[in-house]
Amino acid sequence: MTTQLSIPKIILDTDPGGDDIFAFLWLLSLVKKQYAELIAVTSADGNVAAKRTFSSASQLLNLVGFPDIEVGRGIPVKREALEDASHIHGSDGMGNLSHTLPPATHNFEKARCSDEIIIDKLNTHPGEITIVAIGPLTNLAAAEEKSPGILKKAKEIVIMGGAFFISGNVTPHAEFNIWFNPEAAQTVFDSRNDIVVLPLDVTQHLIFTRDMAQVVSQTNPKSKLSQFLIPLVEFMIGTALEYRETARIPGLLVHDAATLGYLFYPETLFLRRAKVRIETKGEWTKGQTLIDSRPAPKTEANAWVALQVDESKFFTSLVEDLNRLFKSAII
Repeated sequence: MTTQLSIPKIILDTDPGGDDIFAFLWLLSLVKKQYAELIAVTSADGNVAAKRTFSSASQLLNLVGFPDIEVGRGIPVKREALEDASHIHGSDGMGNLSHTLPPATHNFEKARCSDEIIIDKLNTHPGEITIVAIGPLTNLAAAEEKSPGILKKAKEIVIMGGAFFISGNVTPHAEFNIWFNPEAAQTVFDSRNDIVVLPLDVTQHLIFTRDMAQVVSQTNPKSKLSQFLIPLVEFMIGTALEYRETARIPGLLVHDAATLGYLFYPETLFLRRAKVRIETKGEWTKGQTLIDSRPAPKTEANAWVALQVDESKFFTSLVEDLNRLFKSAII
């Protein structure tokens, strides 16, 4: 007698920018192959404003053929002099290419708020849903504050965020997703003791090159996906080189894709147990992520933190899965 394991149910919490798009497309390739079920996309305020990330999520779902997946409306972050990442990802978060994609069909004004979707789905499927959070953690924190204990009902929470033993990418000490709303990040890390964290310590090694993009696009060069991928990669390479992110290697850092590597190809990452704390008050260190590396018992650990990655295995899996998605894409 054999037992068939159910495929994982996933909520993708995202603020579509260049690296979010790679994670998004990788996940949709796995959904197409029935390795995962995407039950909702909860858009977030972050790389660009909430209304724009909502629209981008809708366009990406339409591009790949999933127009019926629900998209949540992100909770806006109220903070003085808040800086987004449009200088990295383009004014639309998509390399200024959103006009080349199918139009958004989800209605921002009528959409449910992202925190409401998280609460509803976790109550409906307790212990079954993995939340993949690849933007600021505002939506998750809002759900936890509105319904205390709700995040414990997730099967797992996997986060791209933080920088522990390296410099940040938005300040000398902080990574963007955590820095954008550090109070929300602390709320999420306080919600349970098994958060999985993919920080810059590993994602700084994940350089998706121009050659990889060519390999993927040439499987179906006339498809809408390929016509979108190549200029997006070129745009993101331009900003990566301008901000010296890739040591002059012509590629872009696909930070957020690390979450999918962990979930579906766990042999590519090596994690350690830790207690993660977020600096919420420091004048110069706000958004910094901290763990205690002293040789003492870690009795209050709340997370698993990835600090090593096998880049070769990671990109073998990513490129092969994207190849399958692009082969089936509409011309």
